[in-house]
Amino acid sequence: MVREHLNDIPPCPLPAGYTLRAFQPGDEPRWVRIQALADRYNDITPALFVREFNQNLAVLAARQLYLCDAAGSAIGTATAWRGTLSSDQPIGRIHWVAIVPDRQGQGLAKPLMAAACRRVRELGHARAYLTTSTARVPAINLYLRFGFQPLVGSLEARQAWQAIQPRLKYR
Repeated sequence: MVREHLNDIPPCPLPAGYTLRAFQPGDEPRWVRIQALADRYNDITPALFVREFNQNLAVLAARQLYLCDAAGSAIGTATAWRGTLSSDQPIGRIHWVAIVPDRQGQGLAKPLMAAACRRVRELGHARAYLTTSTARVPAINLYLRFGFQPLVGSLEARQAWQAIQPRLKYR
């Protein structure tokens, strides 16, 4: 999915008691815990963290966000990463968005997503993309609300998007 510009990111304030903070050394196990609890489709391991983020802690401090509850516990994460699409031009990437299951459905993903989009823009990207699975309908609804549109490059992708259309409630 792609957002062709990062203008007009919806303002989404955090509910009272919640905070956002940047990655700090030692957050690696927190990321693994959040992702492992929230992700039913991938094998989340410390090795995956290393593979995805290459252990560049200075870059992570600028790009990875943690959503914390009133007790200061990290309960969500999103990364304002970078990547390329088919044009090989650098583009911002919203990467590994997750909130632990017992906090999902409480309106916390919107401020986390807004902060990640703003961070991508602050880092100099004019547009952004993300990847997801059509099995993640609630996430897709969130991404559509944030102005991301499907990139449909194959017949299989077109058929998958058509199949989930009745379950999309982003408007």
